[in-house]
Amino acid sequence: MSSPAKRGNLQPRINLPPPRLQGKVSLEETILRRRAVRRYGREPLDLLQLSQILWSAQGITGSRGLRAAPSAGATYPLEIFVVVGEQTVTGGEAKQAHQELQAGIYHYEADSHSLSLHKPADLRPDLARAALDQEFIIDAPADIVICALYDRTSDTYGTRGERYVHIEVGHVGENIHLQAVALGLATVEVGAFRDEEVRKVLGVDEQIKPLYIMPVGKPV
Repeated sequence: MSSPAKRGNLQPRINLPPPRLQGKVSLEETILRRRAVRRYGREPLDLLQLSQILWSAQGITGSRGLRAAPSAGATYPLEIFVVVGEQTVTGGEAKQAHQELQAGIYHYEADSHSLSLHKPADLRPDLARAALDQEFIIDAPADIVICALYDRTSDTYGTRGERYVHIEVGHVGENIHLQAVALGLATVEVGAFRDEEVRKVLGVDEQIKPLYIMPVGKPV
C-alpha cells in the first residue's frame, strides 16, 4: 500500500534482517515484566533488534499482506517512523550484510520489511521539545513515532473509523512494548506532545497525524 510519507523520497531502501519467529522469552513473561520505562542507557540498538520491533508493529505475517497487529477491514491506516541519532543503531550481528543507520528519520516499508531515509540529521532533540521537553526521548537510541492516515479507515467505516484507528494504535503499541521486553529492551507509550510540532519535525503531510511516540533502548 503506497503512502504519502514516501512521496518524492529517492533514497535507497535499507533492507532489514528477517524477523526471528521464535524467541527465548515466553509471552507470559513479557506480560509480567512489561513496565513503562523512561530512563535509557547509551548503548545503541542493533539492526536485528530494530527489525524485530518494527516487524512486531506492522510486519507482514500472512498471505494477502496481513500484518502483525489487527486492523479494521485490513485498512492499515498506520505509518511508522523511526528517529535515530548518529551511531545509535548499528549493524550488530548483522553488520556483514547491513549498514549502520545514519542519523535521521526513517519510514518503515511494511511490504518489503525495509527502511527508507525520510529526513536526515539527529532530530531527537526537536522531537523531545515537541513532546513537552521529555528528555528521555533524546536519551533513547531510537524513537518510534506511530502516525495515522484516518481516511484509509474512515472511507470504509465513516465516522466510526476514527475509533477503529485509535483501537489499532493500542494494538501496535502493545506489540512493540512486549517485543521490546522480549529483547531485553524497554519503552513507554508517550501521548503527551504537540501534534502539529511533531508533524513538522517528521516533515509529513497534514493528513498524517502522530498518535504515539515510543522511545526504545536499554533500561537503566
